Amino acid sequence: MELRQLEYFVAVVEERSFTRAAERERVAQPAVSAQIRRLERQVGQALLVRSNRDVRLTQAGEAMLPHALAALAAVRQARRAVDDVAGLIRGAVAIGTVTLHPVDVAGLMADFHADHPAVEITLGTDNSDVLLDKLADGRLDLAIVSIGVDGQPPELDVHIVTDEAIDAAVALDHPLARRKTLTLDELVGHRLISLPVGTGLRTRLDTACAAARITPQVAFEATSPLELAEFGAHGLGVAILPESMARNNPRLHALRLVPALRGRLVWAWRRDMTSPAARLLRDRIRHPPRHAS
Repeated sequence: MELRQLEYFVAVVEERSFTRAAERERVAQPAVSAQIRRLERQVGQALLVRSNRDVRLTQAGEAMLPHALAALAAVRQARRAVDDVAGLIRGAVAIGTVTLHPVDVAGLMADFHADHPAVEITLGTDNSDVLLDKLADGRLDLAIVSIGVDGQPPELDVHIVTDEAIDAAVALDHPLARRKTLTLDELVGHRLISLPVGTGLRTRLDTACAAARITPQVAFEATSPLELAEFGAHGLGVAILPESMARNNPRLHALRLVPALRGRLVWAWRRDMTSPAARLLRDRIRHPPRHAS
């Protein structure tokens, strides 16, 4: 009797399907079926009743199930005990980020993997609204997102990456290039260049305009602030950009918005985080090792 056979048996029972069990165990369905048949031959009894609709336990299967569960639990406890002695952490951590940020995520992942090679890390990108939803329902453990200065969701903790003003920016030959400031009322009289709905920067703009009961005229959208800057530099309209990008581009003239808009780029995670691996990565983000850049 092999551990793999017990794992497949429990998966089929819990999923009530050979197909779903195979997906859960990340193997082909015939492999699950073959191992279950081997297990049944070894115990000398049919353990499962197969039908077109679902899978049910036989009487022998019902007798087998608690012992299979106990055996798997004992193996997990044994692994944890050995890991504790070795200082090894296992598990998986799912990270999400917005498309543009100043964090060296690759370096962070490489350093973490060097210290915890048994932890599997996955990385994906999306806009802030989607990333926050994925944090909320547990699909992500940590994410780099854009939020308002007072827009932190109550169920999340954050570590601030950047906190800066949001500016308007125009080409050097634009009529507004002689101005230093621009009110929201004046802003909406121009064609705007902005990130799409769902991004943090766009949410800051739309929220401020809604509060002022005005509607922005977004003529061009792009998924990256770098593209917004390019559109602005080519005279296609007024680009809405983080201050650092608006004021450090020699092809753009930056204007301070009135009232001022601010946004934060943060690492975010659920306060009730339970994964030991994710907690270790969170702690590394909060308190980077001295050798880290």
